[in-house]
Amino acid sequence: MKLSDYVIDFIAKEGVAHVFELIGGAVTHLLDSIYYRDDIQCVSVHHEQAAAFAAEAYARINGNLGVAIATSGPGALNLVTGIGSCYFDSIPCLFITGQVNTYEYKFDRPIRQMGFQETDIVSVVKHLTKYAVLVTAPEEIRYHLEKAIYLARSGRPGPVLLDLPMNVQRAQIEPEKLKGFYDSEEFSKIPKADLCNSDAAADEVISLIKKAKRPLLLVGGGVRTAGAVNELGLLVEITGIPVVASLMGLDSMPHNNPAFFGMVGSYGNRYSNLILANCDFLLILGSRLDTRQTGTRPDTFARAAKKAHVDIDPVELNEKVKVDLAVSCDVRDFLCRINTKLEGSVKADLSPWSKIIEGYREKYSTIRQPVQSGNLEPNTFMELLSSLCDEGDIICLDVGQHQMWAAQSFRIKKQQRMLISGGMGAMGYALPAAIGASKAAPGKRVIVIAGDGGIQVNIQELDIIASHNLPIKIFLMNNKSLGMVRQFQDMYFGGRQQSTVKGYSCPDLGEVATAYGIPSYINISPIYSRNIIETVLKTNGPSFVDVKLEQTTCVNPKLVVNRPIEDMSPHLSRQELKEVMLIDLIDVMEVPN
Repeated sequence: MKLSDYVIDFIAKEGVAHVFELIGGAVTHLLDSIYYRDDIQCVSVHHEQAAAFAAEAYARINGNLGVAIATSGPGALNLVTGIGSCYFDSIPCLFITGQVNTYEYKFDRPIRQMGFQETDIVSVVKHLTKYAVLVTAPEEIRYHLEKAIYLARSGRPGPVLLDLPMNVQRAQIEPEKLKGFYDSEEFSKIPKADLCNSDAAADEVISLIKKAKRPLLLVGGGVRTAGAVNELGLLVEITGIPVVASLMGLDSMPHNNPAFFGMVGSYGNRYSNLILANCDFLLILGSRLDTRQTGTRPDTFARAAKKAHVDIDPVELNEKVKVDLAVSCDVRDFLCRINTKLEGSVKADLSPWSKIIEGYREKYSTIRQPVQSGNLEPNTFMELLSSLCDEGDIICLDVGQHQMWAAQSFRIKKQQRMLISGGMGAMGYALPAAIGASKAAPGKRVIVIAGDGGIQVNIQELDIIASHNLPIKIFLMNNKSLGMVRQFQDMYFGGRQQSTVKGYSCPDLGEVATAYGIPSYINISPIYSRNIIETVLKTNGPSFVDVKLEQTTCVNPKLVVNRPIEDMSPHLSRQELKEVMLIDLIDVMEVPN
């Protein structure tokens, strides 16, 4: 059997029906092995970064594995941003790169390069993958495939990479004689013990829940990664504890659940941050507590609360925020354990706490950025868009101001997913992610929310959306600037808008979409928003909406440096903040130059 046929057969048996790729000479054997198959298809994109993002989204929707293939040299290097995105956001993906023939490869020679497009991609990505290897012996292909996919999906998931030289790809092998990983000594030595084997941590968390007067759950992306959405919902139903989310945890529960109280963090909802600041017990589930959540003063984060942190990756525990109880455990296993223990218990009376936090939400709903009469307000637009979307829609956000407006104000419904490039925060994510999501869930409608800057990074993938006639609806929040950094420049650089306004430009993006064959609409006024959104959502195939915003439109509220999470800009007066806080205020530190 030809080795490239074996590789594709192996991938198909893992439940992967689509491979995202951009062909090059060093992967023609692999892609030719797909040509006659009907159980796996190539999705041929126009840039390898797009292939990587599409594979990531594919994995997030199918809950299994994504695969992207790229040729050697520039093709392999173009995957790196997407590989890093999978690594930071814990997404299981297999990346396969072509490589020059082994007899053309430099190995340990001091020269820079022997073969055309030869590049040591394994060394490049070794710190962004769970496993990366150059396969030089054809008889080891089964071993490396099994090991790579096992590592991609086990523990804290992540990306893996196999670099396959051309002469290895075309080699003839005997599959029944290949040695495997699962019957190897290496596999037998991998610890398989249940990290939640002891009931002590679950009992302690339950004790803290029962003692708390102002409990709160903070859910991160790990809840989705662990497949723990139902278990989270059951815990909330049993206990009545309110929930806030990190950016990556936003789609962990429907936002119409009365227990859901928005997103916390630097661009979170003000009421959400106030709730977190005033809780007396915080259970953190599958969140790494990055600076975008805690602000630049992590010592002030939930400072009045007993804190328990559950995460499958032990190195994330007590790394940024010191907690009272650190539990290294799969979130789903942990929630199953405490739900079983809590079953039949009497729900605590949290009505005094509920009254306070409902008051926060009513008084401090997302601030509307003042705009000239008749112009669109982005948070209001997000609320309207979300109200018109259906259960089960998939929402893909790019990176920029629009991402934060959507995170603050898009109300996620039952069975909806929201896909976000969190740790990497890569502009250009949304279009290819939408392609991957659409292929993983055929027939489902996908909503892209992007900015005029981010969409230009991978705008060539409009062609794939059009040629495949995918049901992807693109809403471009267009303020003709790189607005997130522009807002930062206005705040800290005296309004000097170098490269965000000065030197930045973009064409008529609606006309660009039309040129690709995608119907385009212009939304210049809130008066027409509902009609345009309804029209687009009912239209078969792709559509593009250019939503015109003022260039000065900002994301508010926003946490500035050296302020605790509850003290967001535009700042409340110290007197008002003192009146709404249940704990003592923290001194304001000077903002560094």
